[in-house]
Amino acid sequence: MRVLVAPDSFGGTLSAVEAAAAMAEGWRRHAPDDELDLAPVSDGGPGFVDVLHASIGGRLRQVSVSDPLRQPVAARWLLVGGTAYVESAQAAGLHLVAPNEREPGSTTTYGVGELLAAALDAAAERVVVGLGGSATNDGGSGLLAALGMKPRHLLAAGGDALAALESVDAAALRSVEVELVAATDVDNPLLGLHGATAVFGPQKGADRDDVPRLDAALDRWRSLLENALPTASGKAVAPGAGAAGGLGYALFALGAHRESGIELLIRETRLRERVAAADLVLTGEGSFDWQSLRGKAASGVAVAATEAGLPAVVVAGQVLVGRRELAAAGIEAAYAVADTAGSVAAAMARPAEELARLVERVAGTWSRRS
Repeated sequence: MRVLVAPDSFGGTLSAVEAAAAMAEGWRRHAPDDELDLAPVSDGGPGFVDVLHASIGGRLRQVSVSDPLRQPVAARWLLVGGTAYVESAQAAGLHLVAPNEREPGSTTTYGVGELLAAALDAAAERVVVGLGGSATNDGGSGLLAALGMKPRHLLAAGGDALAALESVDAAALRSVEVELVAATDVDNPLLGLHGATAVFGPQKGADRDDVPRLDAALDRWRSLLENALPTASGKAVAPGAGAAGGLGYALFALGAHRESGIELLIRETRLRERVAAADLVLTGEGSFDWQSLRGKAASGVAVAATEAGLPAVVVAGQVLVGRRELAAAGIEAAYAVADTAGSVAAAMARPAEELARLVERVAGTWSRRS
């Protein structure tokens, strides 16, 4: 039996590469003769660059940029031919901020702008920016500050500082004369009930009182940016504008077009060819919930399996959707590490071990052994 093992990262515990290795270890314990093809994936969030590099090669470039709190951090981007792949989480990721320091009103995407500038300086003809897993809620103002927009001190100070803006000046903004792609893991707009702050702010440290204040600051930013940069007009409601705390909106204002992060990765790594060679597709991520069904990695892999007429099985830290939702997404079954480990805390304390243990049991159900 041929099994394609294609998980995303498991939120803060295992990278996609580590998750694939743990899943393979568990499967082989039960079915050592099965043929496993390890194909870790990413929907644009953490691990995007490493997954692409492992699959399509290219040259990794490392630069020092600002993290969400404006401290220096080493970040890598990938150059393959004329295409640069930038991972926003390497500069603005939630994993870069300690839990007791998470405050989306003060975190910035300035370092993502520095990464983008590095790719432009290398004369890339196409720049793909993976969005997801951010600690920020600044609408991409930090990114534009890094590219020359003023007042720099306010634009780079985080989401709360946007409320103090009186105007913005795009005269010195660097021109982005390349194909720019925003590879997003979600399709949320910038503002409102389904926007960046309301949906993702609480994950980054925002409480109930913070959400309306931060959303109002983003709306002020939208209004001023549309006056200063006509290309921003109407982009706040575009699907994906709310990705990475509104970073999608800033990229759209620079002329980017949106693509689903997982669809882009599937295409550029030729994953569908590997799906077609398998008998079963095993995917997974940290938490499989309603957001997973809106364009995240595991559901994207499941769609590719369904298109090829293959069963897709999900293994996740937690599974928070029901059978009907799973069936509608083309998923045959889903299993939660937390259930076999005894709790979410236990699963996170021993992530690789518990994931392997669960997949060993899953192989007992799905492997065709003689």
